[in-house]
Amino acid sequence: MLSFLPAPVVGVIASILLALNTLFWCVLLYIPALLKLIPIKPWQGLCTRLIIQISEAWVACNTGWMKLTQKTRWDVEGAEKLRRKGWYLVLSNHQSWVDIFAMQRVFNRRAPFLKFFIKKELIWVPVIGLAWWGLDFPFMKRYTREYLIKHPEKRGQDMESTRKACEKFRFAPVSVMNFVEGTRYTPIKHTKQKSPYKHLLTPKAGGAAFVLDAMGDAIETLVDVTIAYPGGSPSFWDFLCGRVPEVRMRIDTVPVPAHLKGRNYTEEAEYRKEMKAWLGSIWSEKDVMLDGLMTER
Repeated sequence: MLSFLPAPVVGVIASILLALNTLFWCVLLYIPALLKLIPIKPWQGLCTRLIIQISEAWVACNTGWMKLTQKTRWDVEGAEKLRRKGWYLVLSNHQSWVDIFAMQRVFNRRAPFLKFFIKKELIWVPVIGLAWWGLDFPFMKRYTREYLIKHPEKRGQDMESTRKACEKFRFAPVSVMNFVEGTRYTPIKHTKQKSPYKHLLTPKAGGAAFVLDAMGDAIETLVDVTIAYPGGSPSFWDFLCGRVPEVRMRIDTVPVPAHLKGRNYTEEAEYRKEMKAWLGSIWSEKDVMLDGLMTER
């Protein structure tokens, strides 16, 4: 509706709408998030459901200002396979910060609310950091190999943190999201990494393996998401300005192989090989799909 305006003006309007929407719903979310500290299980369950409803309303309003300010064409296939009642491991390629907003828009109220693993330091982000805490987003402390060599007593603590975070997900359906490439795709990263794929970075199996170790008995389904931007990978500012002509998304749901659940990725070398082979086969198919999505008209 407002896409006739100059792109920078659209960007400013979209930024203001995003900020106001986030501030309103986050402040509202703080109330049940703090009340959830009362250690009564049924009460905490009620607060959790209310928090999810507030979060879904936030995403719905984000979709509203997107429709108001943008004329992006959304080409989505496979969303009808999603169900509200289920525990999902969601894997996707990662090109832009726009990916998160695109997935939230498509998944909202079709699947359990998406939960991401977040760096522990991000809890201090104004407004949204406390909201992530209230939503039980897992805050992770990752250690480098060099640090673990100097402090071997810290080895395995990241897995224990993952397990504790995932324990909270057993009481209500959840979509545990993981960008297994570990970072956004860029040509420079692709070249430096010597990735065997044309459109993707090499997937890292550790994060997905940790989730299947901690929640393997609950998670039955992998949701494989492929996102493409035929007009080129956009910056977040491009997105706010309405400069994303089209978003293409393909969603597939497949069973998680039983032999990949509940095993120790850190200690089992054979399991590491199996996880990497499984993700490698998924990524090979995704690379071929992206080739078609980026070129077809």
